[in-house]
Amino acid sequence: MGRQLGADELALVFSFLGARDLLCAAQVNKAWSEVSRTSELWRQLCLRRWSSCKASQMVLGTQTWKQYYLCRSELEFRVESGRPGKDFTCKAIAGHTGQIDKLAYISTNEYRFDGRAKSVVCTVSSDCTVRAWDLNEGVEIWCSPLQPAPLVNVVPYPQRQLVATVDEQGLIKVWKAETGQECASFCLPSSPPAVEACDRQEGALLLVACAEGNLCTLTVPQLQVVSSVTLFPNIPVSLFCSPDRQWAFASPQDSDLNPKVFYTPSLQCPPDAEPPASTTLPIHLSSRACWVPDKAARLAVMHRDANGVQLVVTTFELRASKSRDRVDVQAQQVASFPLPDTMMPPHLMQGHSSQVILLASSSELVLFTTHGLQLAAFQDHQKPITSLWVDPDRVITSSFDLSLRVYVWNKENKIPVLKSCYHLHGGSHRWGRGFTHVESDSMSIVGVEVRSTGGGILRSYCFRVQREQAAWPLRIDSRCSPGRE
Repeated sequence: MGRQLGADELALVFSFLGARDLLCAAQVNKAWSEVSRTSELWRQLCLRRWSSCKASQMVLGTQTWKQYYLCRSELEFRVESGRPGKDFTCKAIAGHTGQIDKLAYISTNEYRFDGRAKSVVCTVSSDCTVRAWDLNEGVEIWCSPLQPAPLVNVVPYPQRQLVATVDEQGLIKVWKAETGQECASFCLPSSPPAVEACDRQEGALLLVACAEGNLCTLTVPQLQVVSSVTLFPNIPVSLFCSPDRQWAFASPQDSDLNPKVFYTPSLQCPPDAEPPASTTLPIHLSSRACWVPDKAARLAVMHRDANGVQLVVTTFELRASKSRDRVDVQAQQVASFPLPDTMMPPHLMQGHSSQVILLASSSELVLFTTHGLQLAAFQDHQKPITSLWVDPDRVITSSFDLSLRVYVWNKENKIPVLKSCYHLHGGSHRWGRGFTHVESDSMSIVGVEVRSTGGGILRSYCFRVQREQAAWPLRIDSRCSPGRE
C-alpha cells in the first residue's frame, strides 16, 4: 500500500481541481474532507471565476470563501433560470401618489450571502417627495416632507449613505440615505440641471451642468461651490462621468458645438488657479455617449458625420499628462464606424467590457464591437425599449409592453456573448401602461411601472439563495460543468 499524502501535498493536488471535483473529494474520507475546506483553495476558485473578487473593497462578511463560491454560483443559476416563485420573489410596492421620475440604489452593490445585506432604492416623484424602499421586504423605509416642487432626479452616494435630489425649479438637496434627514440645500436660478455624482477617495462632489451653460462643482454633503466653468452659453448640456470618476463628458443638446471632456480632479482647483483641464472632441452633432467600463478612460460617442447625415460611433482614448504646474488632456481616436442606414436612430447607448457597445433602437437591442462588427440583435420586446441596464453579469431592458427582459453574458469567449433568458412581467394591462426605468444590484432587479391612473409603483424581483450548507452541493453539482470555473 502506497504512502498516504500529507495535508500540504493534498492541498497542492486539490489546487488543480474545480469546485465540483473538490466537493466530490470531500466525500472520500475525513482527511480529504478537512483539506477540501481549506480557505485558500476556495479563494483561488473565486478569483479565477469572478474578477470582482480581486477588488480591495470586497466585503466577505461572516462568509467563508467556500460559502461565497457556492452561494454566488447558485445565484447565477437562479438569475439565468428566472423561474417565478422558485428563483425569485416579486413584490409590487406602492406609496407615491404621482409619477416616479427616477430611482437609484442607495445600498452598495456587494455579493454578500451572510443574511446582512439588503437591497434599498431611493425614488423621486412628481408628488414632491423623495422616498427610500426595502426591496426584500417590499416596504417604505422613510419619506421626506412635502417639497416645494416636483422632484425630477436623484443621485446616490452608496459608500457614504447619502443621496442628492433635484426638483424642477433647480433646487438641489442632500439627504441621509438611512434616515431621510436633510443635510443641505443649494438653489439654482434655472430649470433642472444635469447632475452627476463624483465620489472619489479625496471627497464626494456633485457636478452640475446648469441650463445657462455653466459646469458647477459642489461639495457633498455641504453643497458648497468649489468651482464654476463656462461650457456652452445658454445651451442645455448632457453630463456623464466615467466609471472611475476621473473624467466628465459634457455634450450640448441640439447643437452643432463640439462636446468637451474634463479631467475631474482639476475641477476641485480654486477659482484663481488654472482653468480646469479639458479637451474638445473633434466631432459635432453628438447625440449619445457611453463609457467603456473595462477601459476607464475610453469613451464612445454617437454623432453625425462631417456632412451631418449619417450616424457614426467614434471611440476615444483619453490621457492626462501632468507637468509641474498644469495638466494637459489629449483625446486619441481609436475606432469609428457608421451605423447601418436601415437602423432607426438609437435612443439608448451603453458599453460593456472593453469592446462592446449596446444600442436600443425602438424595440430592438443591438450589439456592436467598437470597430463596427454587429454581434447580435434581439427583438424580444413588442414595444419600444425605455431603459437599459448593463453590468458585468447581465443586461436588463424595460419596455412599454409591461415587461423587463433579462439577458446574461457568457464570458468564456474572447468577445462576450449575450444570451436572451426570460421576461419579467409587470401587472395587468388594465392597470399598468409599461415600465419606464429598470436598475439592478447583485441580488435584485427593480422597475418603475407606470399605472393607468397616472401614478407609478415599484416592482421588485429579489433572487433567492439558500445559505444552508446541505443545499449547496446539489446546486453546484447541477450548475457547473467541467471547465466552467
